[in-house]
Amino acid sequence: MAFSTPEGAAPDDGLRQRLRAWLLEGLTDLAKRQPGPHAEPEDAHRGQPWWRVMCLTGLDYFSTLGYQPGIAALAAGLLSPLATVVLVVVTLVGALPVYRRVAEESPHGQGSIAMLERLLTFWKGKLFVLTLLGFAATDFLITITLSAADATAHLVENPHLTDVLHGHEVAVTLILVGMLGAVFLKGFTEAIGLAVALVAVYLLLNAVVVAVGLWHIFSAPHVVPDWSHALTAQRGSPLVMVGVALVIFPKLALGLSGFETGVAVMPHIEGKPGDTEERPIGRIQGAKKLLTTAAVIMSVFLITSSFITTLLIPQHEFKAGGQANGRALAYLAHEYLGSAFGTVYDASTITILWFAGASAMAGLLNLMPRYLPRYGMAPHWARAVRPMVLVFILVAFLVTWLFRADVDAQGGAYATGVLVLITSAAIAVTIAARRARQRGWTTAFGAISVVFLYTTAVNVIERPDGVKIGACFITGIMAVSLLSRVARAFELRVTSVTFDPMAERFVRDIAHRRIRFIANKPEARDLAEYREKLHQIREDNDIPADEDMIFVEVTVADPSEFESELQVHGEVAHGRYRVLTLQHATVANALAALLLQVRDLTGQRPHIYFEWTEGNPLAHFLRFFLFGQGEVAPVTREVLREAEPERNRRPHVHVG
Repeated sequence: MAFSTPEGAAPDDGLRQRLRAWLLEGLTDLAKRQPGPHAEPEDAHRGQPWWRVMCLTGLDYFSTLGYQPGIAALAAGLLSPLATVVLVVVTLVGALPVYRRVAEESPHGQGSIAMLERLLTFWKGKLFVLTLLGFAATDFLITITLSAADATAHLVENPHLTDVLHGHEVAVTLILVGMLGAVFLKGFTEAIGLAVALVAVYLLLNAVVVAVGLWHIFSAPHVVPDWSHALTAQRGSPLVMVGVALVIFPKLALGLSGFETGVAVMPHIEGKPGDTEERPIGRIQGAKKLLTTAAVIMSVFLITSSFITTLLIPQHEFKAGGQANGRALAYLAHEYLGSAFGTVYDASTITILWFAGASAMAGLLNLMPRYLPRYGMAPHWARAVRPMVLVFILVAFLVTWLFRADVDAQGGAYATGVLVLITSAAIAVTIAARRARQRGWTTAFGAISVVFLYTTAVNVIERPDGVKIGACFITGIMAVSLLSRVARAFELRVTSVTFDPMAERFVRDIAHRRIRFIANKPEARDLAEYREKLHQIREDNDIPADEDMIFVEVTVADPSEFESELQVHGEVAHGRYRVLTLQHATVANALAALLLQVRDLTGQRPHIYFEWTEGNPLAHFLRFFLFGQGEVAPVTREVLREAEPERNRRPHVHVG
């Protein structure tokens, strides 16, 4: 079939339009699923059993077994099993109770960021959330690049592929990341059934490797005593070992990943018949089971895998260039179970690591639209999936290139993102418990917060590259967000306009004649203020005394907010002056929305009258951007111009 090109149109216009439509596909529908006035209610009962959703979380959480034992051995050496025990204690006694409480307080997948968002208002709250989003982006993006790099390590070190792929690690990792992006560009739907199969096979294979490793250890009586003697010679007394393990365990923080993903996937958990979106009890209970079961399974594998890899693998093999670097369990699979089983294990590990990147990408695509569009800190196309996928994949390409696809080099950045999110969660639940007057939980969560603050601080001091990468993400997010907010400053920014009965009566009464409004900045609101304002407007604009006029007053609420509903209230001031009062983030946008709504209700183009404001225009724009005020008249006209392109339908703006 041939496609004709419209006369006067460039030959590639059709292709450009189709490409644009493909990129922005689902933009309108996606907006309806975001929190806010236009959001469509979700069914609180739909979803999957918690154990199936746990496998979706497991793509991120359990896949760390692919590289965690090797990283632990590099960080702690012979002390790795004891340091891992400390990590498990922190997991079960610290992180698990924290995130069970997060699931209870934030059951819609927003996580601890939403809990902390409620504690701060105005711009400091927005900047704080943007900072946490920067660390979340660090966590999820490094998950993509780190998992792809480790999948590459398993490919390259496989005996059948070493000769072909060795020296091409960066290229292979870029291909894997690109394949991940291609899946999302085509249209990725989280296939929980596939996740169940992948996780089940992967855990089964790991169980086989661990069982064989333990059998080899206990069937050779000299292995454990040799390790014990070497450890004693290296560290001295058991008390010193415990002390060193407590100091070292922050380096093993990668084993704590997965908790933030666990609460992020909560909306996928099925609820009970009595659940509501306000209080989904069944979903919360399912999430707690998910978190607990995943933590217990992972704790068992962390301890046993650390034990067998430390005792059975020579220490030099863990270092860069060694055969166990980034793939300790795979090394044992090949060593003790043969090349065929090892290749199957590699294939399973590569697949789950690749899908761990998919889980992280889905987390990014779900997390960012919950905040940035609501803050006005993302362009319109950021609501569409495909453009955001392209942005995230390009960033992942850059990170992979900068780190040369090195698993060890990315560990610091990943651990920093994980620890900052867990620490913020611990602080959030501590505050929540304190507000609920739960003294015991407040003390417990406070102690946990101190532990994670210490862990985060040690990690930042010893691996500052992590916080540097996090700072780069934070700076990038803030810069793009603020530029987007400036670019969208003159949008209408009102989702709906509602009049109370008195306001409706005012509009109805003047609908049959010329509609005139006076923009008034409320101050004393005494009789003299209204009388003098009315007299000044009539004088400046030569309006006859018999012309009816209504005052409009806007009170700025939280100027850092972007979109909100507009409630219009009517009142009669001092028994003679009709006044419409509004509350919004900005004066100009609220006035523009009111004028357009009155025009649509009455069929007439209303007039609004202002006085010029003295001062520097740039200073006034900054006041408008930061505090919602400033030079109101020209900004109101600009908002109207953007909202209504047809000049003959635009409300009149007069300035005297």
